[in-house]
Amino acid sequence: MLAQQRNEKLWALFLPAAVFIVFALLWQLCTINSTSLIIPTFSQTMAGLYTLLFVRGDLWLALYQSDQALVLGYVISVLIGVPLGLAMTRTKWLDNIAEPYTHMLLAMPTAPLIPLIMMALGLGLASRVMIVVMFTFIYITINTRAGARNIDKSLIEMARSFGANEAQIWHKILIPGAVPAILTGLRIGLGRAINGMVAAELLLVASGIGNLLLEFRAAFEGGLLFATVLAVSLQAVVLSAFMQTLEQRLAPGLMVDNKSTTGGWAMSSE
Repeated sequence: MLAQQRNEKLWALFLPAAVFIVFALLWQLCTINSTSLIIPTFSQTMAGLYTLLFVRGDLWLALYQSDQALVLGYVISVLIGVPLGLAMTRTKWLDNIAEPYTHMLLAMPTAPLIPLIMMALGLGLASRVMIVVMFTFIYITINTRAGARNIDKSLIEMARSFGANEAQIWHKILIPGAVPAILTGLRIGLGRAINGMVAAELLLVASGIGNLLLEFRAAFEGGLLFATVLAVSLQAVVLSAFMQTLEQRLAPGLMVDNKSTTGGWAMSSE
């Protein structure tokens, strides 16, 4: 059994690495004789990434400037989306009011809202944060609401029968039971937040990553241009992998704790 698990872990590491190597080789072979001024070879892209990180150092400052909007917008989205999703489950009138708008925000493309946000908040950090929030919070909200709705209603009824108040229901049943869906929403929302950050940089004001992309495109520096895109992609992959690992490690344990806690209502009431 241990050997099988070890082999599965090794295979899980080997397969993505093999796919990446094959992709890099095909990229190099298809572009090595290309006369394009924009599309570089894989080796030129790696050289550009090294230059931006360790020679010029432009990428660190650009990521710092762009990630300010990413972090602030994501945190605000979590603070709005998680409580709103839980409250929609427990409050019927709030669910009736908010549900049409959640469907509208899911169906509506966010890019057309960017000029309105720009006119309302200007070209500073506030507008970039708002764009990230508009890209993100609705996905956190609907995943949280879906997770809370899937909680067994008999648990809540049992807690009520033993005298639990609304705050105890939230603390002991609602939040722990919705944690797996909340973590999934946070992971999906993080990807959306990165999309919002890039969209704000390209369509609103080029202050960090967007400034590098526009600069390298104008100068036909394909290696540096693709290196910048690759750096943003790598950041997204690392953050997504971190959230996925957090989801896998936290969710099962919290679900077990939730079952043991709700099962202890009768004992605590006695």
